[in-house]
Amino acid sequence: MPAVRLTNEGAPGIPILMIHGVGDSLDSWAGVADLLPGDRPLVRYTLRGHEVDAPNPPPPYEMADFVADAIGILDRFGFDRAVLAGFSLGGLIAQATALAHPDRVAALIAVGSVADRTEAERERVLERLAEVERLGPYEVAKTSVDRWYTPAYLADHPEAGARTLERMARLDPGCYAAAYRVLATNDFAGRLGEIDVPVLAIAGAGDVGSPPHMSEYIARNVRNGTAVTVPDVKHQLLQETTETVAKEIDRFVRTHEV
Repeated sequence: MPAVRLTNEGAPGIPILMIHGVGDSLDSWAGVADLLPGDRPLVRYTLRGHEVDAPNPPPPYEMADFVADAIGILDRFGFDRAVLAGFSLGGLIAQATALAHPDRVAALIAVGSVADRTEAERERVLERLAEVERLGPYEVAKTSVDRWYTPAYLADHPEAGARTLERMARLDPGCYAAAYRVLATNDFAGRLGEIDVPVLAIAGAGDVGSPPHMSEYIARNVRNGTAVTVPDVKHQLLQETTETVAKEIDRFVRTHEV
């Protein structure tokens, strides 16, 4: 079973299931969770392939595996439905779960997520996948930290880059590559119209891997979508703009009464 953290147990609101990005862990959502009201359960868990002190299921992985894991977490706590909040790969998992199990999803929040990659964007992510498979997560991350964080944030928080690299060095290379392949080869642009729950899509203005046009596409093509672009940030919205993400999530769930 994956590492799981449940807070606000017994609170009356619909729970939020928080799904992290490739290379991260349940801790990546901790800052946002701490800022949200305590009126609903919050569940964070570590994706398969991302444990560093416990066994991981052997690869290869498919999107269906990550979807089954998310539903398994809801079942574990007896939650019939949840708001799914996914970052990066987690945003794709949230989309896939909403498509496969619409009865289990009350609303969807995609942060720094992917949809409608251009041909050039597909080529770039497949090139990065090849690098991950050849070099491993740590070597690739050494040249990627500057794509994830803004220079100003790294100057003020040099430990952020070091902490990211330290985690990448501890990940199982084969498991990480298997998860990255799921990120690189999935895109649900053609099926977004099937999602009829409220959707919030948040992007960093300077994100090159999951740029604002993707979040705008998600919001425009689901039945009830809202897009938010956060200025002066790249991909790591959960770390750099924690308060903004928490405020947008709280406003969204209250506006839609979910």
